[in-house]
Amino acid sequence: MAGNNALKEVTTSRPLFLTIYATVIVGILVSSFYVFSAVFSGSNSVSSPWFSSLSPSDDVVRASSPSFNDASNSSHEVVIGSASNLPSRPKKAPLSPIWKAPPPGSEMPPLETFRLTKELVQQRVKDNVIIVTFGNFAFMDFILTWVKHLSDMGVENFLVGAMDTKLVEALYWKGVPVFDMGSHMSTIDVGWGTPTFHKMGREKVILIDSVLPFGFELLMCDTDMVWLKNPLPYLARFPEADVLTSTDQVSPTVVDDRLDDWKLAGAAYNIGIFHWRPTAPSMKLAREWKELLLSDEKIWDQNGFNDLVRRQLGPPVDEDSGLVYAYDGNLKLGLLPASIFCSGHTYFVQASYQQLKLEPYAVHTTFQYAGTDGKRHRLREAMVFYDPPEYYDAQGGFLTFKPSIPKNLMLEGAHNVDSHFALVNYQMKQIHTALAIASLLGRTLVGQAVVWTPGGFARHFDEAAICLSFGSRL
Repeated sequence: MAGNNALKEVTTSRPLFLTIYATVIVGILVSSFYVFSAVFSGSNSVSSPWFSSLSPSDDVVRASSPSFNDASNSSHEVVIGSASNLPSRPKKAPLSPIWKAPPPGSEMPPLETFRLTKELVQQRVKDNVIIVTFGNFAFMDFILTWVKHLSDMGVENFLVGAMDTKLVEALYWKGVPVFDMGSHMSTIDVGWGTPTFHKMGREKVILIDSVLPFGFELLMCDTDMVWLKNPLPYLARFPEADVLTSTDQVSPTVVDDRLDDWKLAGAAYNIGIFHWRPTAPSMKLAREWKELLLSDEKIWDQNGFNDLVRRQLGPPVDEDSGLVYAYDGNLKLGLLPASIFCSGHTYFVQASYQQLKLEPYAVHTTFQYAGTDGKRHRLREAMVFYDPPEYYDAQGGFLTFKPSIPKNLMLEGAHNVDSHFALVNYQMKQIHTALAIASLLGRTLVGQAVVWTPGGFARHFDEAAICLSFGSRL
């Protein structure tokens, strides 16, 4: 009886065991399907019902695998939590267009809107680089020339620092990105070398010291320079440099587009064009430079920079880059080649870039002695100054003439003071006659280049300065 009862229990419970076994086998098959589909799937995303409940707001970290072939780079999505628990990373908005003026009838925003902040700079940054110039209203035409050259070559990641509220408003209504430096400067041309001029130099140093902690690369420029070619690709060739600066070097130390040889370049480092990276050594230099200038109002900003940077010069960073350790031994310095990051001498006088068959990136109107008007004339003569159309629409029209110089004044005799004055005075008489005719006709005289002997210029500065106003070349 006991054996019969056991047999009945086994017979009765068999369907239950079969059901359990079938369930286990089906579970194994389903699990295997998902595992193999995840392993062999060509998709980069996880397409499983287990993740289908995630909303679009869930945070997904994309880790791109490095590869020499960009086309084969793949991204892997790993879900690490919801967006509510992690800060969002908004995409960088495109730069607002240059020269897009505010709508007619709109009001001028409050001045606080233009205060220098990291957020304001961030709006103009591209590839972590910001290009900056600054000035007061007296240099409005220089600033517009600076802006136009950059915008025409497609470079728009720049800002203009305004040292007076009149310039803030003028640039805002023209659609030029501007910020208020809070300098409360005069709106007139203060003149080179004056106390106010030196104050402007200190404002530059304060500006550099303020921007670098924002974490952006800073290409700092004076307004009396013009960009002729996009400099950013060139600067990017030296990613290890903390500071790249222009110089007053008049003799080339290289014959190509390498950095100038720091061992041979003995001229002053010119702070009209220099590029700063937000590194610890560069920020230390900017801070000490600012403190030095604020401690003694008699120190010229450029002299202070040179004294600090040349405190230590050498050894070279490596054999190839052209960089050198400077300042405190940790700053990596590079000298922009003077033949293509030109001074007034290497561009207007020597035309070094032409002799070396190179393309110039910039010209800075140094090495001329007729003030702001002389700088403006130099740029106009080179046809790189921006003037509105009405400038060339003079009332009554224009008058030009072709000067005549006897060969004996050019070629015969010694080049001395007497021959210099004979050559210049002969040409000045022709200009005087042309001015008289233009005055009678009510026309504007287009001046001609005046030629003189170099020795005469060196000894008679005032007379040479007069000649400059008529387009002479040094």
